[in-house]
Amino acid sequence: MPRTRSALALLVGGVLLVGGSARGSQATAPVGAQGSSFATQPAAVGELPLSSQVGRLVVLRFAGTSAPAYVREILRDGRAAGAILFRDNVIDPAQTKALTSQLRHGAQSTPLICVDQEGGAIRILPWLGPMRSASQQGAAGTERTDAKAAARGLRVAGINVSLAPVADVASVPGAALSSRAFSTDFGRAAGSVAAAVRGWRDGRVAPTVKHFPGIGGARVNTDHGSVTIARSATQLRRQDLQPFRRAIAADVPLVMVGHARYPAVDRSRIASQSNAVIEGLLRAELGFRGVVITDSTEAAAVLAVTGVAQAAVRNVRAGVDIVLTTGRGSYIQVYRALLAEAKRDPVFRARVRESAARVLALQQKLG
Repeated sequence: MPRTRSALALLVGGVLLVGGSARGSQATAPVGAQGSSFATQPAAVGELPLSSQVGRLVVLRFAGTSAPAYVREILRDGRAAGAILFRDNVIDPAQTKALTSQLRHGAQSTPLICVDQEGGAIRILPWLGPMRSASQQGAAGTERTDAKAAARGLRVAGINVSLAPVADVASVPGAALSSRAFSTDFGRAAGSVAAAVRGWRDGRVAPTVKHFPGIGGARVNTDHGSVTIARSATQLRRQDLQPFRRAIAADVPLVMVGHARYPAVDRSRIASQSNAVIEGLLRAELGFRGVVITDSTEAAAVLAVTGVAQAAVRNVRAGVDIVLTTGRGSYIQVYRALLAEAKRDPVFRARVRESAARVLALQQKLG
């Protein structure tokens, strides 16, 4: 599917109205785009040097329970959008709050501080909710209240992005993500996802619906192997995309794109590197105007295709706004590759600017 550049016409004096689709003239009417408290503010991206524009396109990972000096320097210079925290980064409420304060102190813009806080067993901060698993939340009808309570706890801890809710719905026996899904029914899952999005937003934490366009048809997690999902285009649109449509209608500010391959949409590229998936399905068909973030770029499904540096360039060319790095040494490879490509190619440089504006607007809102 050929890319268009209609969104670039919105660039005036370095200001992009964030949320505009890169295919705006061809897109259907945006769903839930108006009135969003996260993704409708203009971002003065033109005031940033190219090094900082590129930085808005990367989230990094680090080891330890305090912020290393190099991470604080990167955030101060605007060479990353933020950081993702894992269990080895957090010990208790006091230490976590001190860590996030270190990350924010002196940062060029409010850093995106992200955690996987889905519920049940998938909680980076184990002293916070949602205590129930997604399916338990769905059965009890507590998706919104559980997410709101968890969001309030995360805000106190200094965390502003939750990599939840999961919008995948099992469509095969033994689906890899069945234990993390709200329901095996697409309609019920869609309602639960929308309620959870509203709950996270109520608590003033940005939710991230995942893993677009749905990996419920996978028996292997893309973290561990390559995945091809043989769902027809009709099945994807009528079933798998239901929860994502409802999340967008609920003004979800971030969508995480997965790494599976969907031959019905794109025979040659995994989803995170596919223009047809990101600009076609997500932006043009579903009308999403917010920030697109990848799943971990070190996933086995990515490394089976290419290294992290080339993957990042492909991600951004396809329409991704943030490349999520979670492995040792990956951040600098990704950052350098994106910066070099932006310096070399004016078309890619414009693509970087477009994404940087979206991310900067989200940072300003969360600040």
